[in-house]
Amino acid sequence: MDKDRIAGSAKEWAGKAEGAVGDIAADADTQAAGKVREAAGKVQNLYGQAKDAAREATDTATDFARKAVAGEGQEALAKMVQDNPLGSLLTAGMIGFGLALLLSRPAPRQKRWRYY
Repeated sequence: MDKDRIAGSAKEWAGKAEGAVGDIAADADTQAAGKVREAAGKVQNLYGQAKDAAREATDTATDFARKAVAGEGQEALAKMVQDNPLGSLLTAGMIGFGLALLLSRPAPRQKRWRYY
């Protein structure tokens, strides 16, 4: 868990509490400040979640690359296909489509000389 997620959750709860105090006291400034703090906490929490997701994706890619270099790539690839068959199918389809586009280009037109 990222420190931004913890701080964001704390700000969010503090904003909710401040908004509740503003509701009880019928103070519009306190209510608004609570909403602002709550929104800032949500944004910071989402930022922390994004950092965690990026870190996890990087770790997964690094582990996959290590296994591929160490000779365990075939087993790692088979496990990845079993875990996510639709994503693997779409990836393979995109690679095949790209190769087909590259290989099926029409031959360049030859310039014909016209003699007048």
